[in-house]
Amino acid sequence: MNLMSIDGYCAKIAYDEELDLFRGEILGLNGGADFYGKTPEELRAEFKNSLQVFLEVCAEKGIEPRRRFSGKFNLRIPPELHEQLAIAAQAEGKSINLLAQEALRVRVAN
Repeated sequence: MNLMSIDGYCAKIAYDEELDLFRGEILGLNGGADFYGKTPEELRAEFKNSLQVFLEVCAEKGIEPRRRFSGKFNLRIPPELHEQLAIAAQAEGKSINLLAQEALRVRVAN
């Protein structure tokens, strides 16, 4: 995954073939903010500028810049996997929820 981070904000980086530039999209915001650059240094500088402008606009309008998350989401899995998770959780003396949280933490930490 091509991610760039500044001040606790993350952006997904991709190459835009039509423009022959790298494009960044800041993730987890209550609106859209993107930026472009030819080099990593230029991309990082544009990320900072775009983020600063976005945060200023949010402050002016009284908008929370980051999206809020409830901490709940539905996950559909095959019944066989559900059974395997239930057995693994039981064997470890944990809930399926806790077992899933541990696995997800490992995944997003990489």
